[in-house]
Amino acid sequence: MKRIAYLIFNRFFLLAYYYKGSKLKSFLEAEFINTQQGEQEKIYYGFRNKYSLDESFRFNGKFIQLYGDGIIQAGAGSYIGSFSTAYSHKNNKVIIGKGVRISHNVRIYTLSSFPDQDFSNPQIQNKAGDVIIGDYSWIGANVFINPGINIGSNAVVGANSVVTKDVPDFAIVGGVPATLIRMKKIDQKL
Repeated sequence: MKRIAYLIFNRFFLLAYYYKGSKLKSFLEAEFINTQQGEQEKIYYGFRNKYSLDESFRFNGKFIQLYGDGIIQAGAGSYIGSFSTAYSHKNNKVIIGKGVRISHNVRIYTLSSFPDQDFSNPQIQNKAGDVIIGDYSWIGANVFINPGINIGSNAVVGANSVVTKDVPDFAIVGGVPATLIRMKKIDQKL
């Protein structure tokens, strides 16, 4: 009997939800979106209290994570996209310059393990290093930035790249690992 009541309720609920001009649909979507946005804003407010982010720094989307006991700084007019992560290990820092555009699903880490070791050994060797992204750089979607990397000012890192070496000012890099594609064809004023 409960199963039949559930099926009837479920059918009427779906009909009411999908009915053209449904007030139920607009109410539920408004409540869900407002609640979700409110939770994200609380999380982002916590990031602003913990790290040194310029007041004009934007969280450009959802599910962005800044974490770690190190320093994270972000300059004026910069933003970071949905699903991106920046981790700053203790005694390390992630510095994001001014006007930096970090796209969606970007990973920035200041600590990683060396690959050439026996991971069954409890004494894992790690590589740690600061990550510095210069002013007015653009980091494409799905980029992974390794520890100890400096990305120069006005540089471009193409989508789906893995950055394993420093990137010079005004360079366009891409690939796995990221390599120089070319230098920008503009006056290079800094």
